[in-house]
Parts: sequence; structure tokens; C-alpha cells
Amino acid sequence: MKRRFPFQVKLFLALVLFSCLLLTLLGVILFHFIDRQLHHDLGQRARVQASEIALMPGLADKVAHRDLAGIAQLIQPLRAQSDASYIVIGDTHEQHLYHSESPERLNLPMIGGDNAEVLQGKTIISVRKGGIGVSLRSKAPIFNAQHQVIGIVSVGYLTSYIANINAHLLWQAALYGLALLLLLFLFSWLFSRNLKKQMFRLEPKDIALLVLQQKALLEAMYEGVFAVNEERQLILINRAARELLSIQQDEKTLLGKPLADVLHVPPGFIEQTGNGNRHDQIAVLNQRQVIVNRVPIELEPGRENGWVFSFRDKNDINTLSSQLSQVTRYADNLRMMRHEQLNWTATLVGLLQMQHYDEAIRYIQAQSEGAQQALDFVSTRFTSPALCGLLLGKYVSAREKGIELRFDPACQMTRLPPGISETALMSVIGNLVDNAVDATLNAPPPCAPVELYISDRNQELLIEVADRGCGVDDAMKAHLFEQGVTSKPAGDSLAGAEHGIGLYLVAGYVEQAGGSIEISDNAPQGTLFSVFIPYHASNTTGLTHDAFQTA
Repeated sequence: MKRRFPFQVKLFLALVLFSCLLLTLLGVILFHFIDRQLHHDLGQRARVQASEIALMPGLADKVAHRDLAGIAQLIQPLRAQSDASYIVIGDTHEQHLYHSESPERLNLPMIGGDNAEVLQGKTIISVRKGGIGVSLRSKAPIFNAQHQVIGIVSVGYLTSYIANINAHLLWQAALYGLALLLLLFLFSWLFSRNLKKQMFRLEPKDIALLVLQQKALLEAMYEGVFAVNEERQLILINRAARELLSIQQDEKTLLGKPLADVLHVPPGFIEQTGNGNRHDQIAVLNQRQVIVNRVPIELEPGRENGWVFSFRDKNDINTLSSQLSQVTRYADNLRMMRHEQLNWTATLVGLLQMQHYDEAIRYIQAQSEGAQQALDFVSTRFTSPALCGLLLGKYVSAREKGIELRFDPACQMTRLPPGISETALMSVIGNLVDNAVDATLNAPPPCAPVELYISDRNQELLIEVADRGCGVDDAMKAHLFEQGVTSKPAGDSLAGAEHGIGLYLVAGYVEQAGGSIEISDNAPQGTLFSVFIPYHASNTTGLTHDAFQTA
């Protein structure tokens, strides 16, 4: 099985190998630079020495007379002070008149073949193989009083000597390079370990898998999700968010843009991101009402580096809440009707067992008379079967609680306003009736009837629900349609179950339909709710109390 090294080890080895290659390359470059610079410096030094020796007083006469001893006596002190490898004096026939390192080569030809230019009066620098080896040398002509070339001065540095200097310099550089390499080893290890720590000890393939999983999860979510950084720039947005907000650009085009350039948000929405968590905030994004939740991104404890927003369409939430509320009420109605039916059946069975048939017939007529009258009235005044069923259920439910639900004789509804659905209308009427019944139950006995009036005359649907309960404080009326606000007593179980959602939903449906709600005091006590829903299209809403404030 092939062994796989962890990412930290791979990164460390890669950094070490790269550092070694880099230092090797730097060493080669340094060697060539030092060698070239050394050749240049030593060549110029040899040139200066050769030119100065050629101009020494008396040297031209001794060369002209081939005074070998005089030449040696004149040059030898200079040889002791020079760092050159050798000093050579020759005549115009290219024969040695003096050689500082090989006296036996006197009167022998000079080797190298680079004397032609010197004999023409030029000073040269060349690399040639001489009698004692390859050297870097400079040659200068010796002139007599008539400015004629009568000899040659050659000062040279052996390449072996230059190599020794290079080796010494490179050895020093190698020591510094080794120390630098050790520092690079330490840096590579610390860097790889710190990088692995920032990656939460995960391997790159694990991080890639997490990114793919996160992307798949975001795309699979029904809720819209987007995220911004500290600069309020968009760093994430999923498919559901783009679809819900009608954004046509793809994710790659949107990322990095300021949030305000992508979404039409209400004033102060972006500035509110510095106030901690915020849940179930109702806002308008791209002209669409949504419910937004926000969670901060904290790379360091206590510091918010960005925020993640998830949101849902407010209409979906309202629909679900309304449906759940209706289902709960239907279940309660069925439970109460079953309980009442069992009592009625038990009484009837007892009368029949005692053979009191006349009393049984009168009991049946008495029990069915009120329900039949309500059924006949509702079925003839309202054309919506669903609304008829709701009103009959509310009638039976109220009677089970000992309260009469009284329909105004002028009730009538033959058509539905175009701005509200049948389900939403049932939610409006059901919530208002339930609140009136609950308010009546909380009032001192005897319980007065709850009055209901529904009329579609005068180009608008009018719904009035009146109770004679304890009423609503004037200070609470302005906030009664906000989510979570309820006028029911704190110990009321119904209040705890509804959490102040009933009137909040009512206000939302009425506002969407372009209608309005009025709250007034009933005489002699209690509350009167009046709902006005127009039958003509309208772009403005007239809610007396705004139901779309942040919960």
C-alpha cells in the first residue's frame, strides 16, 4: 500500500526542497559573479602593476643593454611587495630577461603568443598558459627615450591562486547559506504547522469535500441564504435566494459586490447588522416581504467578521400559520361537538329506555331548533360553502362555551373581494370571532352574546365583530396588531398557545387586500372590530394600526 504523507509533511518537504534548490541556484550565481568580479579586479591590478614597472627609472636602459643582474636587482624588491604570482621581463625578441619564479627560463622564449599587441605599444590583459601554468596576466611595453618599444613587462596571477580565493569566499558563503538553510527549515516547519492549524487540522481533500458539501447543502435548501463580510460585500448566495428575490445573475457574478448593489433593502437594514443576532425580522428585499434571520460570523470571539442571513417568503409563513390555526380550531370544534353530541345522545337514550317517547321527541326538537335556524340563515346569506362551514363551527363552539354567536339579520356576502383569498378571509373572520369569544369568557357573568355582521354592500366588504368583554386599553390599541402582542390575561392558556399571532395575521391579510381595520369601544362595554375590504383594485393600504412592524 502506497504511503500517503499528511499535508503538513508534504508542505514542509516541498518548502525544504524549494529552499535547497533556491540556495543552490543562488550559490551558482554567486560563484559566477565572484569569479567574474575577481578576474576583473585582478586583471586591473596586474595591469596597474605592469604599467608602473614599465615606467620605473633605469629599467629601459638595463633592458636595452640586457643587464640581467641589474634588472633582477631592480625588480626583486617589487616582487617581495606584490601579491602577483609572477613578474616577467622580456625583450623585443620575446626572450626572458627576468622571471621571478623560474630563473632557469632566462634567455628562453616567452610562452603564450600574446606579445604582438604589446610590441606595438599596447597594454593588454589576457589569460594564457605560460611556463608555470595558466594565468590571468597583463603585459605592458617598455619604451626607450625615443619612445620605441624595447621590452615587455608581464604581471600575472595563476588560475590556481584565483581558484583558492574563490574557494575561500565560497566556503564563507556556504557557512552563511547553511545557517540560512537551517532558518528556512525552521520557518518551513512553523509555517506548515500554523497553516494546518488555520485549516482546523484538515487535509486539503477534506476541505474540498466540505466545500462541495456546503455548496450542495445551500443549493438544496428551500430557504434563501446569503452572507456578507465586514465591508458589506456579498460572499455567498444560494439558488433559492436568487429565485425568491428574482435575481437573474449567477453566483460568480454576484460575489464580491456590495449588498446594496444586489438587493433593494430597506433603509438601515445593512447598518443593523452590528446589533447581534436577530430572528424573525420582517423586511422587504427586492420589493418582496420576507422573514429574515441573521447569525454573525465570528472568526475571533467577540468580533463579528460578517453575517449570514436566511429568509423565507412571508406569505408562506402566513399561509402555514393560518392553516395550522384553522386546523387547531377545527379539531377543537370537533372535540366540543363530539362532547355535546355524547351528552345529547346519552340524554336521548335515557328517555327512550324509560319509554318517555313524547319527552324524547320534544328534547330532539328543542336541541335541533337553534342549530337548524343558524344553518338555514347561514346557507341562505353566504354563497361560500367553506365560509358557511366556518360560521356554523364557530356557532357550535361558542354555544359549547356558553356563549351565543348572534348573526345580524342584515348579513349578506355573495362575492369574494379580488384582493383576498377564501382561506385568508376565513382566517380573518375566524380570528376575530375567536378573540371576541375569549374576551367574553374573561368578562364577569352573565356572558353577553357575540355579534357578527358581514355585508358586501356599498362596494366593499364590511366585517364587524362586537363583544361585551373587558375591552382593550387605549395604550394597547396602537400595538395590538404586532406579532406577539395580546390583550388576553397572562394566565390564559389560549393566549399562551396563540402567542399573539391571530390579529397579526388578520392585519397582514387585510393590508394585502388593500383594506383597513378600525377598533372602537362597544356600548356599554367591550370592543368592536370593523374590517373594510374594497372590491376595487387599490395600491394603497389604510390600516389604522400597521401590522408589519418588526416582531
